[in-house]
Amino acid sequence: MPPKRKRTKLEQARHYLSGGGVLREDSDDELGIEDHPWEWIYEDETKARIVGARMGRFEVHAGDVVLLKAPVSNEAWLAILYDFIENRVEDEDGDVEAQKSASMMWFSSEKEIRSKKKRVDYMPNELYITANFDENPLATINGKAKVVSPEEFARLYPSGKIGKNSKDLGKTFVCRRGVSVRTATYTEEFKWEDVYGGREDMDKLCEMVQSQTIKTRKRKVTKGTTEQNLDEFVVDDEDVDGPATPKKKRKLGASTPTSSKAKQQTPRKVLTPSGRKIVTKRPLHFTPLGTRLLSPSSTQSSPYQIARSTLHVSAVPHALPCRESEFETVHSHLEAAIAAGTGACIYISGTPGTGKTATVREVVASLQAAVSEEQLDDFYFVEINGMKVTDPHQSYSLLWEALKGDRVSPSHALDLLEREFSTPSPRRVPCVVLMDELDQLVTRNQGVMYNFFNWPQLRHSRLIVLAVANTMDLPERTLSNKISSRLGLTRITFPGYTHTQLMMIIQSRLEGVGQVIVDPDAVQFASRKVAAVSGDARRALDICRRAVELAEQESLSTSDTGKENQAPDTPSKTPGRQQNPLPSNNNKKGIVTIATIKRAINEATSTPLAAHLRSLPLASKVFLAALLARLRRTGITESTLADVLDEARKMGLTSQNKAIDTYLLTPDTTPNHPREEFTGAEAHTTPSKRGRPPKPKDPEKAARVLGLGAAAEELAEAGIVGLEARHGGRVGRVRLGVGEEEIRGALKEDEEGRGLGFGG
Repeated sequence: MPPKRKRTKLEQARHYLSGGGVLREDSDDELGIEDHPWEWIYEDETKARIVGARMGRFEVHAGDVVLLKAPVSNEAWLAILYDFIENRVEDEDGDVEAQKSASMMWFSSEKEIRSKKKRVDYMPNELYITANFDENPLATINGKAKVVSPEEFARLYPSGKIGKNSKDLGKTFVCRRGVSVRTATYTEEFKWEDVYGGREDMDKLCEMVQSQTIKTRKRKVTKGTTEQNLDEFVVDDEDVDGPATPKKKRKLGASTPTSSKAKQQTPRKVLTPSGRKIVTKRPLHFTPLGTRLLSPSSTQSSPYQIARSTLHVSAVPHALPCRESEFETVHSHLEAAIAAGTGACIYISGTPGTGKTATVREVVASLQAAVSEEQLDDFYFVEINGMKVTDPHQSYSLLWEALKGDRVSPSHALDLLEREFSTPSPRRVPCVVLMDELDQLVTRNQGVMYNFFNWPQLRHSRLIVLAVANTMDLPERTLSNKISSRLGLTRITFPGYTHTQLMMIIQSRLEGVGQVIVDPDAVQFASRKVAAVSGDARRALDICRRAVELAEQESLSTSDTGKENQAPDTPSKTPGRQQNPLPSNNNKKGIVTIATIKRAINEATSTPLAAHLRSLPLASKVFLAALLARLRRTGITESTLADVLDEARKMGLTSQNKAIDTYLLTPDTTPNHPREEFTGAEAHTTPSKRGRPPKPKDPEKAARVLGLGAAAEELAEAGIVGLEARHGGRVGRVRLGVGEEEIRGALKEDEEGRGLGFGG
């Protein structure tokens, strides 16, 4: 055998920080290096009851204390074999194979108990027996171990240490108490040889630990939720009798309730599936720039500035109004999954601006507060936003970095996550993943979505995925059947805000202003406008914030004008008149009214294209009106310039706008006009009823070719129309470059374009 290598201080520190596993230097020394298949050991020839398992010459039986392989190198876990199970598993090819596993009762080391209430009088090599059971494959067994009382350990090893050449080194442990890792409560001290002698004493041992420890923490009852309602969702490890209880939990420090990123800043050696060791990248460290702290008095000196800051969509309110029921639903499902230690998928849908992401973050913050108060088990939290990642496969790297603190490539992170979630672990910390903007994470083969929704289904993953999307039917419309089926039935829909709810949201933001600068009627008007369209709270806040800015500009301009026009102070013999000035018409100046909200809505709904269309000269608007009329008349997307000019002439003759008749139509003085050839000279005279001399008729009018041609070129340069240059000029083709609805919507209420057909 090769000589044993002594651990460095860095490796010892990492081993301690990883927590839980006991030091195991001689791995696989009992099982040997040959990989024999596991075989059952039956009680008799009838094979009715399995009492043990055999791999080569190595045998284990029910009631034995065994060492289990841990993901961390040279570490192991301890458990008592309770029962043996044979499961039928179907692989990817459809073949059914038998998987041999065992139900085990776990031991816990003092490193797993990170509570402030844990005992500090532990002994070297001391373990605590728990009432937590788990089912693991037989392939994870790494040898047998021995558990004794402190008195027996002192008798076997009077020096207090096990010899380096002894076979019991790293395999003998002391146990004198039981523990509930979740609540950090202990049993009374006992002698191991008195409470456990073999398989027949395991049930009594489990019952003793359950009776002398606190089963679960005191749950934090949220508003509108009773203890009875929480019991319907939460399933505790100790609530189920016998070995069917869920897996053992690990309690981390209360000061770090989420990711372990801060604890593992040094690079770690990670084993790839091929067995080759690589060193992961060191996490990036950024030097913060020097910042200048401003006092609130200088940044929020006026009520307008306070209102603008509180109405900003990035401002975090103290509470989320009008989302109490959705908060309770998400909180109940998420707390139940964390407490039970199981994986789950929760699909949250709703239109933009309905508070989906804000509610989930508020729920996570509430659960983290419960963790810090030791009312809930520890969990990791990672947020993956589809709009913030350049490639959906980067989600693997983000999740692995949140779990382990190491930065690896997406392909390597996928392999590591596959092995992590498929490997049994007695103390894996639950991980909550918020996948925001889910539609941006859809790939061609939908592999990213499949993996994230398939991992929570694995028995040992403890992964909870919160998928947030803007459409309720995204799984059925975009994702394949095998992915949408893995989402399950836990779906929560956020409806759009009503006008009453929007009023409550806006008024709650304006409570701390201290001065009424927004009229209640204006708040109601803005809320009704937004609720009628989308119910987007962000749109309502943006409109009110812009209205406050307009009111502030109006108040500043009014004050400056008042100072300029203010008469000089003169003495007066009747000072009473100065105390009762005449009422002014500017009482509403500086206050957001319905008119101010209308201006803000027009600015919010106006696009740059609409603003450019409204600023066009009259000739360009007439050209667009003629092109739209020709498109409606013929149904053909392309027209010639001659047809558009003829359409402009007809519109100018029938329009009531004098500017069109004056500037865009011109008398046709062509000698060979077609109408003159058709009607003759009599077409220009009108006979008199009383014998008067004939009155000359107005000459025929036509569209100005040069003026409308210049308008067409200007529109083509802006990209509004597409113009085909031809030498003939009038035979050139023209077509729309933007949507017809955008032009009609921008010019529908335009004063110059009235009567040109934009509104119909």
